[in-house]
Amino acid sequence: QVQLVESGGGLVQPGGSLRLSCAASGFTFRYYAMSWYRQAPGRERELVAAISSSDTADYVEPVKGRFTISRDNAKSTVYLQMNSLKPEDTAVYYCKAQQYYIDGPYWGKGTLVTVST
Repeated sequence: QVQLVESGGGLVQPGGSLRLSCAASGFTFRYYAMSWYRQAPGRERELVAAISSSDTADYVEPVKGRFTISRDNAKSTVYLQMNSLKPEDTAVYYCKAQQYYIDGPYWGKGTLVTVST
């Protein structure tokens, strides 16, 4: 049974940092592309960052230079380090796992990030 469990969200002031984690189980993690999405109130879910099974990372323009995605295959965990947070980063952040054309996607239940004074 595939499980993705996000953690690390919370309330942070503008300019602050958070590190999100997504612990995976139920599949062979190292073969899957992992990504982070977010959904702000009243908006569509959107891609934030992705990392391939071969460790190639990619980011959407609004988070480039501020967010870093990484993975630890030994721990079956993907991370999102978020620095210089802005109020517009406020959203529920979701983890997704996919082995393109073979399996998935699978989604976690999300973790809430609130950037506010």
